[in-house]
Amino acid sequence: MDLTPRTYPHRRRQSPTACLYSDSLASNVIERTRREMFYRTCAQGFPYSRKLTAHVSCVNSLVFSRKGGRWLASAGDDFRILLWDFNQEDLTSPAGCYSGPAGNVLSLDFSASNQYLISGGADNQVLRYDLSRLLSPGVQWSPERPFPALSMYRGHDHRVRCISAHAHHEELFFSAGEDGRIILHDARVDRRLPSAQGIYQHTTEFTGVQAHPVMEHVFATSDSHGQVCLRDTRMAFGPLSTRSNEGIVQTYVTKLSKRSFGYLSNPESSSITFDCDGTRLAVTMLHWYPTIYALSDPYPLAICTGRNGPDRNPVPAGERTYSNSCTMKSGAFGGPGISEDILYAAGSDDFRGYIWEIPDATALAGLRQEIPTEEWYTQEWHDVVGYCEELSTTRYVPSEISTPLCRLNGHRSIVNAVAIHPSQFHIVTSGIERHIMLHSPTPSSPVAQNLTSTPSEVRKLTECSPEDEMRFLGALLGTHPTLHGDTGQSDDESQTISLFDHILREEGEGDVFELRPCKDNADDETEENDCVVIDIIRSPLI
Repeated sequence: MDLTPRTYPHRRRQSPTACLYSDSLASNVIERTRREMFYRTCAQGFPYSRKLTAHVSCVNSLVFSRKGGRWLASAGDDFRILLWDFNQEDLTSPAGCYSGPAGNVLSLDFSASNQYLISGGADNQVLRYDLSRLLSPGVQWSPERPFPALSMYRGHDHRVRCISAHAHHEELFFSAGEDGRIILHDARVDRRLPSAQGIYQHTTEFTGVQAHPVMEHVFATSDSHGQVCLRDTRMAFGPLSTRSNEGIVQTYVTKLSKRSFGYLSNPESSSITFDCDGTRLAVTMLHWYPTIYALSDPYPLAICTGRNGPDRNPVPAGERTYSNSCTMKSGAFGGPGISEDILYAAGSDDFRGYIWEIPDATALAGLRQEIPTEEWYTQEWHDVVGYCEELSTTRYVPSEISTPLCRLNGHRSIVNAVAIHPSQFHIVTSGIERHIMLHSPTPSSPVAQNLTSTPSEVRKLTECSPEDEMRFLGALLGTHPTLHGDTGQSDDESQTISLFDHILREEGEGDVFELRPCKDNADDETEENDCVVIDIIRSPLI
């Protein structure tokens, strides 16, 4: 008889720490694989495209729905809002249409869980649409029978420049207007009241507002005087007893200094946007370059320029490259399929969209140059532009990201809006023309089949002709649909393109120091801080 003790195989139990470590390793491998695929795909740019044609005038705003990005909302000067379904196998036409705007639509955003779509524009009103109606069984739509708005808000006395939905609360959203108001709306409260959440009243036009994607009480604002601030709703709204410092918890330095000028320049901050985790903020500046900030750092980390082409060679003298002088533009962060936004995209006056890869914030901070005041005035700084608070303070020269990852072609006029899909390798652009360009790195994708190669050549800005002068005068005198709200225009876009060509010749490539000289610092401080607050009903969430 065999008396040898028997052994039985058994599975070794892993400790909770070991399980977490194993899951972390697997997650890191997946993320690394996604990044490798992302870089391989982006290395070839986005050379394929398709025109999405349904609007009949300029398209001013593009935004993807949150999380998976199933929906693309678009709107512009034809007073309509279109919804495009990125779950289709071959996207060619919109899946829904909304009516209600009585003026050009300037901004769109989806609510926290994508149940609602919110719009604002030149008619001074904010409209809120219920997307669940479109998805109801048996519901069909047609361009002749668009869906109406669920709610209308009339808290502004001038154009609504920007809409931003709260990242966590479905019923909360911000609106920013050229009447100098930021309104925090609460859709649960009777909208006939002045405002359920509160109003912050400024003395100059607001150009942008963005709810922070993570911190529920934090939001950012930009205005026409160039001021960009991070604010807290608990300090900005509610009874006067609870308001302090105009809600400001951080002010970002946006004034520019150049050695050859004895004064500062304060470019208009025309739009702002956060990346997906809210650690970085990008500011679109009129007559200047997109500027990247870290959330907790008042001084810029980087500017994005088009000094070089994607091949890293300098753009030849006389060839047009990135500029922003003539229209309201907005930028967007993105990182399709990966956990962070490492791309930033913006439209340009040279009829292209630009995509830059944004390095890590720590790396950019290490590259930033700090020039003490004495050095600034005693040494030569040829063509160096620094950011500073006053003439007597240190200059901060951010890193220049001078080589875009790629440029997006296919347009015949100015590109104003760009949106990056959150999970698929698609970017959309729009602007003066009535179509949206869907860009892709490959000729086919799960969303679009048989895309065509995008022309590499960009239309040149021609010299002014007598016909151009006549078109421009006609537009000013009331015969141009883009300026005067007539959406029943013909299929020919030449008049619109010619109009903006003339504006580019007159206003393009202007020097920000000549166009936007800053007043003396004492006047600036008075102007920026001279605000009025309105005491109003306080919501429990503030």
